[in-house]
Amino acid sequence: MTMTTSVNVLNPGASAEAIQHHYDVSNDFYRLWLDPTSTYSSALWEENDNLESAQLRKIDFHINQARAIGAKRVLDVGCGWGSTLKRLVEMHNIDQAVGLTLSKAQAEWIESLNQPQIEVQLKSWSDYLPEEPFDAIISIGAFEHFAKLELSEEQKIERYRTFFQRCHEWLKSSGYMSLQTIVYENSQREDVSQFFAEEIFPESDLPHLAEIAKATEKIFEVVALRNDRKHYERTLRAWLKNLKANRKEAVNLVGERVVARYEKYLSFCIIGFHTGTMNLSRITLRRIDHPRK
Repeated sequence: MTMTTSVNVLNPGASAEAIQHHYDVSNDFYRLWLDPTSTYSSALWEENDNLESAQLRKIDFHINQARAIGAKRVLDVGCGWGSTLKRLVEMHNIDQAVGLTLSKAQAEWIESLNQPQIEVQLKSWSDYLPEEPFDAIISIGAFEHFAKLELSEEQKIERYRTFFQRCHEWLKSSGYMSLQTIVYENSQREDVSQFFAEEIFPESDLPHLAEIAKATEKIFEVVALRNDRKHYERTLRAWLKNLKANRKEAVNLVGERVVARYEKYLSFCIIGFHTGTMNLSRITLRRIDHPRK
């Protein structure tokens, strides 16, 4: 039986075209500077980690926070190239892992894995109607695309609340959700440069932590919160080092202009996380089964 929802999505976030502008540059290009799992979000580091081990630690952290180990069905909203989906079914005994992405390149990559327990849909969460509830939901590095830059604070919170209402409906009783997102910290929307708004992440805006808290009010309990901006700084430095080490091949794949754009973007983000103008929030949420009005 297909689940339905009464929630209206009033103000969409980034369109499929905007997502593809960034994520569909070239799978081969990203594989030059990401780790072997093709994970494109902040890792969770310990002192002697390499990039791959830190990324796997991050994935396992979210799987644990979502209480997803051994679950029947898990949803990954904004699943990237499928590293969390693979980890769920290969290492954590998940019967079915469902991923949502708006990137054609990512969806094609995941389909090429030929994993029968993995299902990927080229679809926004706002258009998704699952056939049955999930035991757990994970969303890593997608929340930044859920609201457009031009929306007011009230419209952003409404948009975010719509997302959390959907997740509340999709989760089983007392189910958990693990969320990772970049947030504004010692900065504000006016600080977003034209370079980022047009060249890197069009139609996207970062949330404030307070907006997330407001959007989850009375439907999710915030169980745990981590600020891991130093972890993102270290991740970005590793990515930039890899890109510079493979620069010639990268230029051959996508051209000088694209490579220079990514070098500039990674360098700017390193400064942002180092200075604390941006933070990385990892949030554990538990479904409130009987919300009070």
